Amino acid sequence: MRRDGGFVSAEAACAMPALLLVGVALVWALMSAAAQIQCVDAARAGARAAARQESPTATVEAARQAAPAGAEIGVGREGDLVRVTVSATSPGPDVLALSLRASAVALAEETVGVGS
Repeated sequence: MRRDGGFVSAEAACAMPALLLVGVALVWALMSAAAQIQCVDAARAGARAAARQESPTATVEAARQAAPAGAEIGVGREGDLVRVTVSATSPGPDVLALSLRASAVALAEETVGVGS
């Protein structure tokens, strides 16, 4: 009878880096999804503030409070609609960085109930 001692240790040593890599990839994906949700929330908060006719500074600040760190915020007007766009990069190494973007549109309150 031959001994198989050591084979399980060698197999575990080969499998551990792969499991670690999968775990890190899952954490990165979760962090990226959370950052995307933050971008959506920030765009909505900014659009609500802009629709209430708050100043551009207050609108950007409302969006910045909900946005991920380092996000770029753009505010624009298209007729009766206000649009807020939030752009950011996903957290993690620069090699794996994704470009995240969310946009929200709201009807300006000053135009509600105004006949054409």
